[in-house]
Amino acid sequence: MSAITWEVFASRGFETAWPELGEGVLRARGRAVGTVPEPYWISYGLETAGGFVTRRLSVTAETGGGTRTLDLRHDGHGRWTANGEPLPDVDGALDCDLGLCPLTNTMPVLRHGLHQVPGRREFLMAWVSVPDLAVRPSRQTYTHLEPGRVRYSSGDFRSDLEFDEEGYVVGYPRLATRLTAR
Repeated sequence: MSAITWEVFASRGFETAWPELGEGVLRARGRAVGTVPEPYWISYGLETAGGFVTRRLSVTAETGGGTRTLDLRHDGHGRWTANGEPLPDVDGALDCDLGLCPLTNTMPVLRHGLHQVPGRREFLMAWVSVPDLAVRPSRQTYTHLEPGRVRYSSGDFRSDLEFDEEGYVVGYPRLATRLTAR
């Protein structure tokens, strides 16, 4: 399993992920360190089911205030729980989006091949803020611009992301840039 490392400008930190792709499934583990909005360490594990639909995201965040954990689960039928508690605000979402984490942009892009073929898709995401690990609904749009380039937008925010052939983020202006090749 090879690693991908990003410099994450938005957190003034770094992230390394060890992803595994296979037949419509993504599994990964990762670590991140940042200093904005406060110094933190993040450890995560991500599992998807077929079609790159999130099944589970487990996250541990360590800050000066202590350690928090999140066990975010999707039941495969549109319902989500966080540490066993229902999350009706994100029901219907297929994906999680771990804040400041370039890896979690991979699932919707791969599911629809948006890094390779024309298309525009709107999604509801179970967005996890870092480092507090609060889960909120996030409406996001991904639009194919050209091979390897996809426009991401959410609310007033917009950024043109660069992806490699496998569907991993290479460049995410104002958020992160990849430091290592796959």
